[in-house]
Amino acid sequence: MSDSKKYLIGVYDDDAVLLDAISAIRAQGVKILEAFTPFPVHGIDDVLGYKRSRLPIAAFMFGATGTTCAVCLQVLTLGVDWPMNIGGKANLPYPDFIPVSFEATVLFAALGMVGTFLVASGLGPGAQKTVFDARSSDDKFVLVLDLEKNNKFSQDQLSLLLKDSGASEVNEKEIVG
Repeated sequence: MSDSKKYLIGVYDDDAVLLDAISAIRAQGVKILEAFTPFPVHGIDDVLGYKRSRLPIAAFMFGATGTTCAVCLQVLTLGVDWPMNIGGKANLPYPDFIPVSFEATVLFAALGMVGTFLVASGLGPGAQKTVFDARSSDDKFVLVLDLEKNNKFSQDQLSLLLKDSGASEVNEKEIVG
């Protein structure tokens, strides 16, 4: 038998009202699962209490790996495996390595970030995302509360809290999964 989870969904008409609602609801000690908006809302990460992303560190590491691989490939092929004397030039012309190293850095960083983003977001192959309210991609702002994580408040208290914070409607959704 599969588990089912219950969520309480507050639907808002304005992003400013949503930001104020998030602050008010978090001040009450209620844990917010997620907020869905039709466009990026400036400052919502800070209000939700999200930490700064570590994706730039991953991008740097992927780029450094690309640079290292490119330089090692060029040094090993031109200097060790197949050294060639072309017009009396050095076997390891390091300034000539710059374009290839730069391109490999960008390639590794880009591909690595795509993979990292998909894994971190849970959007890999076969992933199924829950749509709490389809209007959140059109013109509504949705605030989702997990009823199991807010044990000190009843569902009625949470519904009233959402309504008082400016929600135009409050819905309950049960996800079977």
